[in-house]
Amino acid sequence: MKKVFVILLAVIFSIGVVAISDSVVNPDTFVYEQPGPFWSLDPAFEYDFTSSEVVMQLYDQLIQYDGTSTVNLSPMLSTNVPSLKDGTILDNGTTYVFHIRDGVLFHNGDRLTPQDIVYSLERTIILDVVSGPAWLLTGPLFPQIDGQYVTSIVQVVAQQLGLKNPLSYTSFDSLGIFATGTNKLLNDNYKQALINAFDILNKDFEIKGNDLIIHLPQPYAPFLYILAGPVSNWAAVLDQKWCAEHNTWDGAADDWWQYHNPAVGNDPLYDIENGTGPYMIKYITPGQEVFFQRFDNYWAGPAKIKYAVIKYVNEFTTSLLDLQRGQADAIRVPVQNLSQVQNNPDITVLTGFPMLLVDLMPFQWNITTPNNFIGSGKLDGNGIPPDFFSNLDVRKAFEYLFPYKQYIEQVWNGQALQPNSAIIDGLLGYDPNLPKYHQDLAKATEYFKKAYNGKLWDLGFKFTVVYGAGNATRQLALQTLSTYARQINPKFQISALGEINSSFSADLIAGKLPITSVSWGADYPDPYDFAFACYSSNGFYASFLGQSFVDFAKQNLDVLVDKLVTTLDPDQRAKIAQELSKLDYENALYIWPDQPEAYWVARKWVKGWYYNAEIGQFGPYFYMLSK
Repeated sequence: MKKVFVILLAVIFSIGVVAISDSVVNPDTFVYEQPGPFWSLDPAFEYDFTSSEVVMQLYDQLIQYDGTSTVNLSPMLSTNVPSLKDGTILDNGTTYVFHIRDGVLFHNGDRLTPQDIVYSLERTIILDVVSGPAWLLTGPLFPQIDGQYVTSIVQVVAQQLGLKNPLSYTSFDSLGIFATGTNKLLNDNYKQALINAFDILNKDFEIKGNDLIIHLPQPYAPFLYILAGPVSNWAAVLDQKWCAEHNTWDGAADDWWQYHNPAVGNDPLYDIENGTGPYMIKYITPGQEVFFQRFDNYWAGPAKIKYAVIKYVNEFTTSLLDLQRGQADAIRVPVQNLSQVQNNPDITVLTGFPMLLVDLMPFQWNITTPNNFIGSGKLDGNGIPPDFFSNLDVRKAFEYLFPYKQYIEQVWNGQALQPNSAIIDGLLGYDPNLPKYHQDLAKATEYFKKAYNGKLWDLGFKFTVVYGAGNATRQLALQTLSTYARQINPKFQISALGEINSSFSADLIAGKLPITSVSWGADYPDPYDFAFACYSSNGFYASFLGQSFVDFAKQNLDVLVDKLVTTLDPDQRAKIAQELSKLDYENALYIWPDQPEAYWVARKWVKGWYYNAEIGQFGPYFYMLSK
């Protein structure tokens, strides 16, 4: 009887497996649809979500995030995660010892060596693509200059040339070391300065057998998280021999500047790859799809799914139809369309995962002129003066004007949190109990009447807010400010304008936008990444918010930001981050409307997905999935 039952059970189970297998469309292929296309496949070049979704399938780095954690790390191409406990972090946090995994193969069959890792990190720094990721490595790997972290190798060259204020230089053009319109050096002294700058970098690395030892010039608390990367780009490991064969930098010190800051179309690696990752590219249909094939010699074992495809579909209704038919296994869904995939028995929708990304509305403390966005440029009812947002009362008035709760409920369908600073949920030092602004039109009125001794309230103002065209949430955020400003005083007139992304970015960086809506996503899950960008006088936002903001940051914020990166004790670092959050609130530095929550939408037959806040912002990591 027992034997018959076991046999019957086996038959029923096998029938069930067949039935499930038959219902799965293309069981050997995972298809993911999202808007696109990618920009570049070069890890030293790409610095955007869409490209990272591709690159993270192809390349590995020394270490990686451990499962769902953004705090714990696990080995990858290194067999260890350096730590004080095991003696592989030494010299007060300036020496890191990595035991490099033996027998790892690149996709072309070349064997990984420690030198490939040195080359890859150095290549990101010497390419130094404008608006690229190089700054993440130059900061920890070069000595500070004038008490500040370096953001470009150009600044080290400027120091070697003996130039004043070397941190003010960000391009070779500004150095004037090449003949006009060429890459020919004007004299040998310039060449030696370039070689010296590279030598400073190269001495950070030491290879002993199969160990890679990295010597930092000063402690840098988030260094390991930078090396973990978002499963891709700046810390990804390339094959030095293969790179040299494909006309990119070969690792030599005497001509590295010839490869500095290439245009994307001149980068030999922008559409080819040779990583050690779990997938390799089978083919690319430009603008339409990237087709991956499993790398069967992957060091951690082959992926469960043989093929994977990223299809670039810019029309959501098309992706939705493909998902419903089973032609797509997972899709990216705009938050406003989330209800269209919920309550479908064939589709998994998982929500409520705070992203390491924050939307912010920066105030332009010194608006660049001439500028049509600020009307007359005067406080006369027909414009605003260029230093309008240098006024703390004005900034606080706008803080109280914004309807945070209503915005999250109605625009984000509740799929977001309200931040209280740049130190958001998921980062060391985040404290939900710290104060944050709420909509209070009476207080907004109070501060508007207080500003400019009542003159602002009597005369009113007129200016234009600008957003990147096509971004509905940012458009609504700015239009909301306009609505409530006019509600409390009809003389407050704010117009909203959408610009194509290239024009929007140019106007933003030029300091022309009085107030706008943008985002900052984690380069690595550490409060310093956000604090440096938002609070440092040398950070991303300080670069265009104006001299008044820079002066304020130097006087009030820089010391804390610097302590945040040089302090190794987590408890002390958390307190520093919280102090920055308090200063942000007290001085109304930014409007913080939302921290979006991530969600996962896929057919129910897709298994193995889990959320990691650092990886999840870049789409699914195919290696974890099965069907």
